[in-house]
Amino acid sequence: MGQALRDGYRQKVFLMTKIDGRDKNTAARQIEQSLGRLQTDVIDLLQFHEVIRLDDPDAIFAMGGAMEAVQEARQAGKLRFIGFTGHKDPSIHLRMFETADKHEFHFDTVQMPINVMDAHFRSFLNGVAPVALEHGTAILAMKTFGDPYILQSKTVTPMEALHFGLNSSASVVITGIDSAAILDQAFQAVENFKPLNKQQVEAILAKTKDAAMTGKFELFKTSPHYDGTIKNPSWLGYTNG
Repeated sequence: MGQALRDGYRQKVFLMTKIDGRDKNTAARQIEQSLGRLQTDVIDLLQFHEVIRLDDPDAIFAMGGAMEAVQEARQAGKLRFIGFTGHKDPSIHLRMFETADKHEFHFDTVQMPINVMDAHFRSFLNGVAPVALEHGTAILAMKTFGDPYILQSKTVTPMEALHFGLNSSASVVITGIDSAAILDQAFQAVENFKPLNKQQVEAILAKTKDAAMTGKFELFKTSPHYDGTIKNPSWLGYTNG
């Protein structure tokens, strides 16, 4: 990415990255690693990655926690905006907002799953999005397809899934691009998008309801398969063990 952004491209993009570190020293080291790898002096948006445990907000905002490093980096001009991501449970996102409020801190962004099945099971769109909007925090939608699984349920088309995300309160819909055809699909979704009315949204949700009720097609919520920091706890870097 750093090599690709050279020769004048850096000024044409909004550059985001994430860190896993929960203590100040680990977070500071990861910020410097990101700046070096991206070959840039400033990151536009830095997000705390995988806030998926109930105690993650406490660790991040603790004395000597990662937030101290991130705020110092912003004060030094190394990054512009601060957010957090997570995919496990809406209650953890809400606790992050509550903890931030207690520390009088405002998150610029929050990244969460928003898709055609989310409304039926541990819903981020219904539970977290309204709180984010109340805080003036921009929403980044992810897990549009739940990796391949939502489409494998045969309940909706890719275009319906993308348009559902674009119709939400999200500022950005993140969708993985692994081929030129998938990139073209994303362009087509944007070009053809028209705001969905209430009946259209209800029709999509009705088609996905039965398949969505147990979360079996949203494995990021119901399994550790997508939990990188569970598989690699050293990325969190706790100084106390």
